[in-house]
Amino acid sequence: MEYVIEMLDIRKEFPGIVANDNVNLQVKKGEIHALLGENGAGKSTLMNVLFGLYQPEKGEIRVRGKEVKITDPNVANDLGIGMVHQHFMLIEKFTVTENIVLGSEPKKMGRIDMAKAEREVQEISERYGLRVDPRAKIENISVGMQQRVEILKTLYRGAEILIFDEPTAVLTPQEIKELMEIMKALVSEGKSIILITHKLKEIMEICDRCTVIRRGKGIDTLDIAKTNPSELASLMVGREVSFTTEKTPAAPKEVIFSVKDLVVKDTRKVDMVRNLNLEIKAGEIVGIAGVDGNGQTEFIEAIAGLREVESGKIYLNGKDITDLKPRKVTESGVGHIPQDRHKFGLVLDFPIGENMVLQTYYQKPYAKNGILNFKEIYDKARKLIKEYDVRTPSEHTLARALSGGNQQKAIIGREVDRNPDLLIAAQPTRGLDVGAIEFVHQKLIEERDSGKAVLLLSFELDEIMNVSDRIAVMYEGEIVAVVKPEETSEEELGLLMAGSKRQKVGES
Repeated sequence: MEYVIEMLDIRKEFPGIVANDNVNLQVKKGEIHALLGENGAGKSTLMNVLFGLYQPEKGEIRVRGKEVKITDPNVANDLGIGMVHQHFMLIEKFTVTENIVLGSEPKKMGRIDMAKAEREVQEISERYGLRVDPRAKIENISVGMQQRVEILKTLYRGAEILIFDEPTAVLTPQEIKELMEIMKALVSEGKSIILITHKLKEIMEICDRCTVIRRGKGIDTLDIAKTNPSELASLMVGREVSFTTEKTPAAPKEVIFSVKDLVVKDTRKVDMVRNLNLEIKAGEIVGIAGVDGNGQTEFIEAIAGLREVESGKIYLNGKDITDLKPRKVTESGVGHIPQDRHKFGLVLDFPIGENMVLQTYYQKPYAKNGILNFKEIYDKARKLIKEYDVRTPSEHTLARALSGGNQQKAIIGREVDRNPDLLIAAQPTRGLDVGAIEFVHQKLIEERDSGKAVLLLSFELDEIMNVSDRIAVMYEGEIVAVVKPEETSEEELGLLMAGSKRQKVGES
């Protein structure tokens, strides 16, 4: 059997951790091959070895049957290997074309031939159904479009083997559907795809085979046609996993949090939140459902003090917290698991231990008279790392060295531990595996059951349906319906999210 990629007995170590423990991966030409594993299992590390970002301690890599040494990404590109990273590597102020050709610009008389570059980008874009505007600036296009730019970057450089690292983590359901069509188109053109993921639904839908990694070791390679989500989940985490969220019915009490006639603009001064009204009671989880770009991000940022309110009021426990500074908002009793963990959740070049006290470092026992008490800080960090199963070599490891899922668990631990009256959970399980998702959902329900108000923003409809007690549907900056999960369906929610009115009697 001829494979386009063979990684044989790959071992990669970091200080205090074996990330890949003699792992094998064999990919056939023209297949979509899933690489499945928990957060921190070693999936991205293995692919970074294949892409030349890391050098393995031992092992052999063969491309199209020939042994190769991939010393850096340029060598990988020359071998026809391209990687679409989980956190995009794009320059926001540049256009789509400038980003795609960066480092491989076509020249004419010693100058960059931008017209030729745009033509080439347009051509590749149309060939694979990617539909991007070559002249648009990155800062003005959606996350889904930015991902297409990353794909085009690899295709422009002639990639035949594409590595996708958690490609759907930041996409809306519609964009996920479109991405899957793009992947199928790439494979039908003879490309081969390695898909790093832990979303079982996507693997079942689009992949041919799947290699499972657990805690750095290769567990098995399976044909998707001969397996099922339960088998994949238990191979991945090493135990049975429940796909439904166990919870008792909510017993809501008094209103803790309310928003009255809220108007919030985006950076372009366009109204993104329009006269929004919402109440959340103690002891309930209210989920916000909506297609990305309908004002959810601006709404959450306004509550957290990260964005100015144009008009309207935000109340917590009867107190007006509109336009307070972020620190004052958190001190008034708001916990915030932000949508963008890198931008708003962590200081990536601080140790993970110090990130655990970002909201409280200036308070006792972590500081006295402005002097930090590192013993208390790291004692607290160790406790949270253990409780939230944050996989890290130590509490002194830099936050950026952790996998995305473990960074997320650290943020959730920090915010829940502060015992806020209102916990805002924006995309709390983005990039998490099934075992970790189960854990996070349990934590949100525990918060609810201890009498807290929880505001959940998620683009995963099954998460909204599973975890929420009430669902507020946001469309064009307004709440267009409030429904109960047991009285609606994903189809109806989808229609409401697209702007259609509710037809039922007794409209909420």
